[in-house]
Amino acid sequence: MRSKISQPMPRHFDPAGSEENWYAFWMQKGYFHADEGSRRPPYSIVIPPPNVTGSLHMGHALNNTLQDILIRYRRMLGCETLWMPGTDHAGIATQNVVEKELDSTGTDRHALGRDRFIEKVWEWKEKYGGVILGQLQRLGASCDWERERFTMDEGLSRAVREVFVRLYQEGLIYQGDYIINWCPRCHTALSDLEVEHQETRGHLYHIRYPAVDGSGEVVVATTRPETMLGDTAVAVNPADERYRGFVGRSFHLPMTRRDIPMIADEFCDMNFGTGAVKVTPAHDPNDFEIGERHDLPKVAVISMDGTMTHEAGESYEGLDRYECRTRLVKDLEEGGYLVRVEDHTHSVGRCYRCHTVLEPIISRQWFVRMKELAEPAIKAVEKGRIRIIPGNWEKTYFEWMNNIRDWCISRQIWWGHRIPVWYCGDCGKVIVQVDEPTRCPDCSSADLRQEEDVLDTWFSSALWPFSTMGWPEETATLAKFYPTSCLVTGFDILFFWVARMIMMGLRFMGDVPFRHVYIHALVRDAEGQKMSKSKGNVIDPLVMIDRYGADAFRFTLAAFAAMGRDIKLAEDRIEGYRNFINKIWNASKLVLSYLDTAASKRILDPPGAVEIHNRWIRSRLAATIDLTREALDGYRFNEVASLLYQFFWHEYCDWYLELAKPFMYGDRGEAAGRETTQTAGFVLENFLRLLHPLMPFLTEEIWQRLPVEGESIMVAPFPEARSTERDAGSEETLALVMDFITALRNLRTELGIEPARKVKATVVCRDPDIARGVEESSEFICRLARLSTIVIVDSRDVEESVATAVVRGQEVLITAAEELDATAERERLSKELRKVAEELERVEKKLGNPQFLEKAPQDVVKKNRDIRDELVAQRQKLSENLERLDA
Repeated sequence: MRSKISQPMPRHFDPAGSEENWYAFWMQKGYFHADEGSRRPPYSIVIPPPNVTGSLHMGHALNNTLQDILIRYRRMLGCETLWMPGTDHAGIATQNVVEKELDSTGTDRHALGRDRFIEKVWEWKEKYGGVILGQLQRLGASCDWERERFTMDEGLSRAVREVFVRLYQEGLIYQGDYIINWCPRCHTALSDLEVEHQETRGHLYHIRYPAVDGSGEVVVATTRPETMLGDTAVAVNPADERYRGFVGRSFHLPMTRRDIPMIADEFCDMNFGTGAVKVTPAHDPNDFEIGERHDLPKVAVISMDGTMTHEAGESYEGLDRYECRTRLVKDLEEGGYLVRVEDHTHSVGRCYRCHTVLEPIISRQWFVRMKELAEPAIKAVEKGRIRIIPGNWEKTYFEWMNNIRDWCISRQIWWGHRIPVWYCGDCGKVIVQVDEPTRCPDCSSADLRQEEDVLDTWFSSALWPFSTMGWPEETATLAKFYPTSCLVTGFDILFFWVARMIMMGLRFMGDVPFRHVYIHALVRDAEGQKMSKSKGNVIDPLVMIDRYGADAFRFTLAAFAAMGRDIKLAEDRIEGYRNFINKIWNASKLVLSYLDTAASKRILDPPGAVEIHNRWIRSRLAATIDLTREALDGYRFNEVASLLYQFFWHEYCDWYLELAKPFMYGDRGEAAGRETTQTAGFVLENFLRLLHPLMPFLTEEIWQRLPVEGESIMVAPFPEARSTERDAGSEETLALVMDFITALRNLRTELGIEPARKVKATVVCRDPDIARGVEESSEFICRLARLSTIVIVDSRDVEESVATAVVRGQEVLITAAEELDATAERERLSKELRKVAEELERVEKKLGNPQFLEKAPQDVVKKNRDIRDELVAQRQKLSENLERLDA
């Protein structure tokens, strides 16, 4: 059996060359493509579609790295995997980008007209829309690119119209006058979820409203005095004794010619301010509800462009809302109506796209009734049909779903899914249907006008799991891959997108859209600050890939992706894992050099091992395989990275290869050498397959050089541990050996003994099992601790000048060639004794806690008691050694 790449491994791994070569190879082989006719069990993920305007940022990089890890893992487990890619048309964002381009040429969309403007947006999309998908390929994303979708492509557009029409026919979509969040800059409505609330330093204005009959006055407070021009009432709580005689009376509205009544409504908080609030139904959502309950008129004084209307009065009509505020406050003060102005910090709603302060305005909009859709979506999570991970997000999900409001789905822009509603110009008939009508069904008139508004971008995104698979047609893709297996997403779109997909999936597919929802945290800078261009702390994923390679970058993201904890990322951490790649590369070069000479044909299935170091590493590999599978199944990505790093660097390289070198060199006989070489190759090959989901390029580059069967590591089976490989005896013996070698190495370092100089060691050992283990492994200990000899005795009778350590309750002595520096040794032993005493105090405090003893698992309690006993023994030995030194 020959490796597929015959030339020797270069001195260094070349990430850029490897990434380009192997990604093209995988694409050419069609490994990413899913076969709906396959009999393999399905595993599917739909990508959270990035905006067509987007460029790869850290959030995308983390999200898609985790998805790719899951997809590659399941592919290697033998599943038929589908990772559905695509982009979102991002209505407001994309229209803004194209409008800015037009503005730079001295024109605008209105000059072009709707149809020509839409053509311009499509031209922009074709030119720039695929940028981010190409960047995902650089990351190594193994999406099924043959199935790439776009939320405005023909199939998805039909699905959107179909859903709108069905919901309308079922009475769940309606049109009504309602107070909405309006952006004067983007000239469109925004849903509640699209509002970004920002704490803002402003003022609280206290204004006097005099009673019409001259019997008194009422003082109200507002942060937006310009809206008082649209007040239609003053409200107080019906239980507020201060206003019992005032309810029903009229009050003069300053700076206008109108009088308004005082009404009683339980919404009013008696403990806030004076207990009296101004009511502006046309410009505040809470006031709108009060107005509906009391049948108050709605006076709109702010227009959709943010200027004051005719209703605001001659003095203010046409002014910008903030100019009006300044003039009105001055007029109120001069008229004696302004009582006082206080500094006040409050939450202000802004547009999530352009950050303009929003204006609540009453407008004719399209809405979806959400209560009926939300109920089954709540039950789906309650009953476990959908599992949200981490589980603490379920509480947040339920709170939002149980208090859900109707969804405003219409947007006053041009780019997007135009609402499939037509109006007959002759008879006024409203026509709602999937395909464009040619004539009115009532009067046969051809004078039809389509609704100008488009649908909220999130409406089409809510259909993504099934619309991308061909719905409303009953496709083979849907039959095979719906419901999807898992959704990986950020918490910020749990309600924008995840909840709405659940509602739509249950409504139109009769089943949940995914079984698991894994919610990852944010990527922040090294100090935990949110990354932003203004702070100058943004880390560009593409720059990191150019500098360190995709594998190092991916592994870093996985290593820090602890469940429910934000990632604090710094470039030096990525550089650190590039060093891990170098370690893997160099160790592989060493092993491959001996595999070639040994012409190994059995590294995939070597015979049972005889040598203890081979039994040990195969046992550790089996444990690592089981733990890695368990962590991947539980979405504990950081544990996976930690397990693989620990196993390869510390167990395979630091210990196994050092133990194995004389055998591989041929110094311990042909049979032992062949067994060790095969074992080294066997473990390396298994490790590469374990690592592949996290580091796809490096693992393919090395695996292709191994004498193994198969076209690619990507479609090789994921390692499966054999129970027969576990060897508790070898693990215990080698753990003992490592403890002794580590202690001896530490003693050498602390004493300043040169690495090349060998010294004599004595172990004072009263435990026969430990004595036997040390004796059987004395060759390993002498070689790796640089000893001339190691002697095992059962009592201390040493006259030479010695340095001591305690390992598992046994004394380890190094005999120095010259007189020991007693002062330095006393200082060293005292320092070690303090360290042991501090650790012992910590453990005893824990064991002295009744709650710990009652609630902790018994094996944990036992482990702590064993640690305590060993620390007590160490303390005793160290104290005795200090006493001997003093004597």
